[in-house]
Order: sequence, then C-alpha cells, then structure tokens
Amino acid sequence: MQTLYPTTSLEDWVTEFYLRMKIYRPSQIDEEIIAKRHAIFLHKKPHPSFYQIVGRYRGITVDTRVLKTIQREQFFHELCHLLRHAGKQSKMPHSFRILQEWDAYHFTKYAAIPHHMLKFVDFDDPYVVDIMSDMFKITSDLCIERLEDIKRRKLLFGKGMTS
Repeated sequence: MQTLYPTTSLEDWVTEFYLRMKIYRPSQIDEEIIAKRHAIFLHKKPHPSFYQIVGRYRGITVDTRVLKTIQREQFFHELCHLLRHAGKQSKMPHSFRILQEWDAYHFTKYAAIPHHMLKFVDFDDPYVVDIMSDMFKITSDLCIERLEDIKRRKLLFGKGMTS
C-alpha cells in the first residue's frame, strides 16, 4: 500500500481498530454501529459530552445542542477515553490528565479521518476541505488540522514513501 508518510503508533491503532470492524470506507464510519460493536451505550442529550463507566456499564453522551459534525467529534473524543484510558481524571495528576487529553485530541483526528482512508481524498482538489468535511461528516476545522498534520509529516519524512 502506498502511504503519504510513516504513520504514528496511534494512527496504526485507529486503523487496526477500524479494520477489525471491517470499516474500510468513510461512509462506513457510524457512531451507533461502533458503539454497539463495543457494548457502549450512546446517548444524545442537551448537556456537555462525557463518558461513563460504572461496573460493566459503558456509556458515551454527546451534546445535542451542537451541530451533528461536532457531536461526531465529541463521540470520537469520548470513545478514546473509554477505550484507551484508565482512572478518574479528577483524581489524577494534572500532567497525566493533560496526556490523556492530548491522546484523545489526536485520536479524534485519526478516527475522523483514518490513515487507511486517505486514499479516497484528492489532496490537489481546491475544495479538498469541503469535500473531506462532507465525506467524513466532520467540521472544516478538524479537516484543516488533519491536512496540516499530513502536510507537516510529508515535509518531515519526504514524499512517496511506501510501507
């Protein structure tokens, strides 16, 4: 497979996460299905997003007062906390909480626009941000951030690298 740059371990983790669920195309990324496959209850309510673990119960609540694209990004953020993090943030050292938030921030970008789906993006199209926003059902801001990351990594590691 041709790749744009050497992937990070988090990008690889997200790709493997999707491939295990047989999610290969942007249209297959569905919060309801992802939640159901991982025994996570997904709630949509008019208050700030959060995740919750109580015994065997695992839930994510996203804020219905915001746009659907933002709800999707909130879902990915909370999903990261649920799947990759342990402990109660209010009781952990500040630096560890910052590290978890950094991980959730990057996870959100990679889950929203996974590396293995970049092949569906025409980076030379002048409307690439709008196209990606529509294709992946996320905000233009997140698309711009992901594109800047891709550009930075391509410059850092060179073009046309293969994996």
